[in-house]
Amino acid sequence: MGIYEELQARGLIAQVTDEEHIREMINEGKATFYIGFDCTADSLTAGHFMALTLMKRLQMAGNKPIALIGGGTTMIGDPSGRTDMRKMLTKEDIDHNAECFKRQMEKFIEFGEGKAMMVNNADWLLSLNYVELLREVGACFSVNNMLRAECYKQRMEKGLSFLEFNYMIMQSYDFYYMYKKFGCNMEFGGDDQWSNMLGGTELIRKKLGKDAHAMTITLLTDSNGKKMGKTAGNAVWLDPNKTSPFEFYQYWRNVGDADVMKCIKMLTFLPLEEIQAMEAWEDSRINEKKEILAYELTALVHGKEEAEKAKETSRNLFKGAGNSADMPTTEIAEADLTDGKIGILDLMVKGKLAPSRSEAKRLVIQGGVMMDDAKVEAFSAQVEADALKNGIVIRKGKKVFHKFILK
Repeated sequence: MGIYEELQARGLIAQVTDEEHIREMINEGKATFYIGFDCTADSLTAGHFMALTLMKRLQMAGNKPIALIGGGTTMIGDPSGRTDMRKMLTKEDIDHNAECFKRQMEKFIEFGEGKAMMVNNADWLLSLNYVELLREVGACFSVNNMLRAECYKQRMEKGLSFLEFNYMIMQSYDFYYMYKKFGCNMEFGGDDQWSNMLGGTELIRKKLGKDAHAMTITLLTDSNGKKMGKTAGNAVWLDPNKTSPFEFYQYWRNVGDADVMKCIKMLTFLPLEEIQAMEAWEDSRINEKKEILAYELTALVHGKEEAEKAKETSRNLFKGAGNSADMPTTEIAEADLTDGKIGILDLMVKGKLAPSRSEAKRLVIQGGVMMDDAKVEAFSAQVEADALKNGIVIRKGKKVFHKFILK
């Protein structure tokens, strides 16, 4: 089985421009491909896993990845999958985020001479002359076709800014530039990027008469069709200072039953034969599958030692074995107290167990919140400073634990 067939077997390929040609290039290790990462935050998220693991798989098969940091395109903002315009960042913010991305990508991809490359499209996009750009590539784009693209259609009702309308041209120019500069012959991305990616392949073919290709990977969604990688209204970060290894482990440990095998296939590097054997397991072993998923992904991002610690902590909590030093913890300052107390809703928001007081209130009313193994009966409940000095544990549902302690 070639790497292309393995990607298919793992359910990773959504659509391609020329399957036979792409299959041959990838299987023979002849693809120089790129995936773009707009640096809208100072950390990659679990939502980037698909792209990162794909790059790793293809590099292991002899292909050459180019990780494109979107220092230039981030200044425009991709409208794909959005109902509103993205927040505008300063160049300083973007540069800082790009450096953070680089450090995290190095855990997945081997960079160096003759290996993977990392480039920043700010190096060529920010120096472009607008009129010269229009003359060079403008005639290659049909406005009618652009407006039919999914990434624009979904925004037409609420309004699409001219700024965002240019994003497809910028992304297409990236592919065109890297084809000429680095011999990049293929672009990969999520299936929500298909229209943008086709723009680049068509630009190369029209301008250079050359053969360029695009392949989209299936976006990982949960059983309700929502993109995975977020929990309690917050992103699941790869940066351990933003999402601890234990929290990261718990996120994947709590994946829905219907999604666990899909995640194992798409995201882990377990052999397909082993995965196929797991698919035949009895339903009673579903938690074992979830532990395997959580362990494999935590080890990939944070190392085996942190994965082992997270697994042990998680098992102890499920067994009711009490607190652990590795449990996610929020420190409460004296200034957060009023008359020596703090409300349960405020604690939940501070610990990111809920994105807002109203959501925390709903959870308490529904009976889904425990404090030190006792059900929280009233959303008006207050926690005394003396209790916080010793540390308390709040549990949301059956699986999410968080410790609070007074500084």
